[in-house]
Amino acid sequence: MSETIRKPWLVALLLAVAAEAIFLVRLSVPHMPVFDEVHYLPAARAMLALSGPANVEHPPLGKELIAIGIALFGDTPFAWRFMSTLAGSATVAGVFALAHLLTGRMRAGLVAAACALLGFTVYVQARIAMLDTFMVAFLTWAIVVLGWSMRRRGRSAWIAGAVLLGLATACKWAAAPYVAFAAAAFVHLKREDARRWSDLRIVPALALLGGVSVLTYFATFLPAFFYAQDAVTLKSLLPLQWDMYLRQRQVLPHHTYQSPWWTWPLLLRPIWYLYEPADGAQRGILLIGNPVVMYGGLAAVAALYHGWVKTGAARLLAPALLFTLAVAQFAVIPKSLGFYYYFYPASVFLCVAIAVAFDRWRARPWDEAFLLAAFALTLYFLPVLSGQALTDAGAFRRWTWFPGWV
Repeated sequence: MSETIRKPWLVALLLAVAAEAIFLVRLSVPHMPVFDEVHYLPAARAMLALSGPANVEHPPLGKELIAIGIALFGDTPFAWRFMSTLAGSATVAGVFALAHLLTGRMRAGLVAAACALLGFTVYVQARIAMLDTFMVAFLTWAIVVLGWSMRRRGRSAWIAGAVLLGLATACKWAAAPYVAFAAAAFVHLKREDARRWSDLRIVPALALLGGVSVLTYFATFLPAFFYAQDAVTLKSLLPLQWDMYLRQRQVLPHHTYQSPWWTWPLLLRPIWYLYEPADGAQRGILLIGNPVVMYGGLAAVAALYHGWVKTGAARLLAPALLFTLAVAQFAVIPKSLGFYYYFYPASVFLCVAIAVAFDRWRARPWDEAFLLAAFALTLYFLPVLSGQALTDAGAFRRWTWFPGWV
């Protein structure tokens, strides 16, 4: 294998290692469950003990991964969150790989990875035991592998991408629409140029995509067949999916941090995952996107759509469309409440859009200035991204620029 082929994967690995080192710093702080950890930690413990079902409104894989961390390191805050750090690191590497795949240039991949690291959302999600973190890691790499398979002979890469989509869906159902998105993209690109996926015909490829992803999804339920109480059986597996659907549709009471989907790209209502005394000090963890990256990403998406209209280049459309679909699906998903963390996949795709836009218009050294501005805001917000000790209970005012951020 030539150096030109090996080098991007080596860089992706190094980026993952660097991201992991960053995410692990003070991972155990606070030494208490944060936000939705109160739901997923008991479920992971039940999964580890095989005692019975818990948090049954979501598929099992994310909780199984949290349980692996507890099995490796004991029932400690570090263990709760360790697997999330790996997922976050994989996401950073996946963002690099996707931008490199779309542009063929190392600089674009590095810009995308830097945006992911400085965009706040990946950092915060990589340090909390939540299902979305795992879903986005599998989803990002599914898109990379399926895109890469377009240039490969054989079916192995296509099947691997389908497996990753199944794993993403097995973390949260929010990944399920991407199976349909992938199928639609495949049909369009294949009809546009039959040389793409040269060894795959449309009907068999779609059957593989759907069949493999569904089988992978159901395979993650295997531990539930061994519960001491209320074990899943082959007969109850499909009715369980309907029960999960009904639970997803239930009308929930008002939540302080609920927000409609159209507010997420505008950063109107971020979420305080934590703001209370913990570990002997006032601490806060704010899930918010870096304003430079998030607002800059919206400009990049608009520029990419404009560029696509003028040139018809699929590489310009892809990241813009991924972002759009990641947000728009929540306009039709039948859930009674929405939260800013649902925007997490879209925030990751914005990083790719920024890199592709800078690459398209050869905007050196503006990409460096952009990243410098993002880095400056990262330093400014870091105390309430990482749960550092704050001066007093009113310290939040330093970072709440708008009333909706309180």
